[in-house]
Amino acid sequence: MISDNALVEVSIDLTQPLVPQGPFDIIVHKLSDVIVEFSLCVFHVQSYVSAHPSTILLDPLPAMTQLLDRFASYRIMSKLHNSLRDWRICSPPYLEIHSATDLTSIQQTLAAQNLSFPLICKTRVAHGSLSHEMSLIFSVGSLADIHPPCVLQSFVNHGAVLHKVFVVGDRHYCVERPSLKNFPSGPCDRETIFFNSHQVSKPESSSDLTALDEEMPCLPPPSFEAVAALVRELRAQLGMALFGVDIIINIHTHTLTVIDINIFPGYEGVPQFFSSLLSHIKSVLDKHTSAEPQATGSAYCLNCLLCPVCHPHHRHFPQLCLLVCRINFVETFLHFYRKRKLQYIHF
Repeated sequence: MISDNALVEVSIDLTQPLVPQGPFDIIVHKLSDVIVEFSLCVFHVQSYVSAHPSTILLDPLPAMTQLLDRFASYRIMSKLHNSLRDWRICSPPYLEIHSATDLTSIQQTLAAQNLSFPLICKTRVAHGSLSHEMSLIFSVGSLADIHPPCVLQSFVNHGAVLHKVFVVGDRHYCVERPSLKNFPSGPCDRETIFFNSHQVSKPESSSDLTALDEEMPCLPPPSFEAVAALVRELRAQLGMALFGVDIIINIHTHTLTVIDINIFPGYEGVPQFFSSLLSHIKSVLDKHTSAEPQATGSAYCLNCLLCPVCHPHHRHFPQLCLLVCRINFVETFLHFYRKRKLQYIHF
């Protein structure tokens, strides 16, 4: 709510319904590390939205939930080869491991689905600190190191360069990051490598795992047109506007390869991210008011709230519910609008 008080952070009890604790103008949400806890969050947020029909979610809750599950997001990725064949975009073969099973049966399934060593193992849960814990598996015997439920994905040599695509509405940005170095193809007796992807692929990362053992010719950057086609396809399939895609370039085929999809990533290194986000919010609200011109609710001046300099054209919108999942967004919000007067919550 807009009041005469300074910007206020309000704590809420996630285990209780949100309606008695509201109303809220903006909900800034950091997703839980545990899917069960997130399900509780989704229930209470959805209850609040149902009780306040004028509330707007930037991304639908069901779409956000599917990106928490790598089983679901990898199934989406596996379809890209057919839908984006003209752009030579693909994703590596993968295998869902639901529970600990006989190593022989896993080996047979790996061969049947054309997976090859080394394999990268990722947790099924795709958000939170544990989701960044990964491993490189080099042989059948080392499959004993995996901890189901998890995903096994063929590792593709890509010259230690990761391209992170950040999507903000109808805009996208591609940022280069360090990544895992090349490894010889095929099984070997090398021990499993356990690593945290944050320590490997952050802008400031420095790791032995990213240092190439050989001279590597420069790979071509991903085609802007191909990335744009990928973003359009994923936006259509996901029904979302705020997400990230990790892509690499195969050193042998130069094929653009999608290796992960992320729910509202950190957006580090994205130029003018906040202005792009505000532009997207305004676009969403413009469409909402055009579709429902008679909507009522807690109205306020969007331009006064969102613009550093108040725009002369004022338009009033129903209550806004901004659902995002990074706590650093709160810090950015506070820094950018520290002189504004707004009450918000995060949980």
